[in-house]
Amino acid sequence: MSAPEAPRGRARVFLGFAGFALFWGSWGAMLPAVQRSAGVDDRELGLALLMVGLGALLTMRLTGALVDRYGGVVLPLTAVAFAAAAVGPALASGPLALAVALLVLGAASGAYDVAVTAAGVAQETAEGRPLLNLANAAFSGSVVVASLGAGALRAAGVGPAAVFAGVAAVLVVLAAAVLRPRPGTSRPTVVRERPGRRRGRQLLPAPTLLVLGGLGALAYLVENAWQSWGAVHLETTLDAPAGLSAAAPATFAACAALGRVLGNRLLSSYAPAGLLAVASAVAAAGSLLAAVAPSAPVALAGIALAGAGTSVCMPTLVSVAGAWAGRDRQAGATSSVAAMAYLGFLVGPALVGLLAGALSLRAALVGVAVLAAVLCALTPAVAWAARRPRTPAAS
Repeated sequence: MSAPEAPRGRARVFLGFAGFALFWGSWGAMLPAVQRSAGVDDRELGLALLMVGLGALLTMRLTGALVDRYGGVVLPLTAVAFAAAAVGPALASGPLALAVALLVLGAASGAYDVAVTAAGVAQETAEGRPLLNLANAAFSGSVVVASLGAGALRAAGVGPAAVFAGVAAVLVVLAAAVLRPRPGTSRPTVVRERPGRRRGRQLLPAPTLLVLGGLGALAYLVENAWQSWGAVHLETTLDAPAGLSAAAPATFAACAALGRVLGNRLLSSYAPAGLLAVASAVAAAGSLLAAVAPSAPVALAGIALAGAGTSVCMPTLVSVAGAWAGRDRQAGATSSVAAMAYLGFLVGPALVGLLAGALSLRAALVGVAVLAAVLCALTPAVAWAARRPRTPAAS
């Protein structure tokens, strides 16, 4: 890649991730207003939110295959689809309508997630240096800014439909002005396969991708457990005031952004497996500190460590998958890993809730720390997986 092209390619990736975060940061701040406008109770909202993950799982692998076939043109198309789906939940009335809107939103979100991640992996390959952790840092930083901005708009009386319509407009502008591929880069080099070989493809991803996806599921489980339950833990377990408990997700996201910036630098000097081992150990220590903390400030310190530690895990695993797969199947490989890892993202909050109901929230969060320690113990498998030879059925 020539010197002038590299900054343009990086800007495309960073702004793509920032646009993705613009919605999800706003979503967290506007969710109570969405619940009220839809007229659903907590149980109905919880069931409807499951549709986001289901929709994403339906489109992630398909989008990876489309990116491998058609290249960078898929990214702006998924951005426009995500923009169109963004307003739906704010217009829904009743549990069924909200569930359908969230299913569509999840499908569009999963497709955009894969497309922008594939763009990041391709840029890493073209430049020959780490980028994905830095791009995810842009995501985390944008989540903090978007959530604070949406919260301020909500306090000023602006409804979710107006906020999400504004986000959708920004995404459409990004798709038209920034996310389009450069001329000559819209179609990747694809290895042609004989029909018999295509029919003989494995239904499951290759062992390398299964290992990386399983580790990603553990990382995402720990990450989303704290994102979802951190504020609840501070408020219900430690009797923190609402203002202090609300700092938990913002602290997690801010430290995740810092962790990804640092992780991106460290990947230039250290092997991915080593970085993952240190990061998951930090996540385990932070999770344990937050779970057993005697006070809210100590718990916030633990949540900060957990955010910094988990932040580099998934981007690093995706980078390893992309490097292992090669240019012709990068998007398919990374989407396979992302889809498997996303199961952990979905299971995490529910698992904590079930354990909290059976034992206590403290005990459930100690269990999250144990899972982070398991992830740390399994990180040598990353080096093993990366050394395995790639076959035509790999993705």
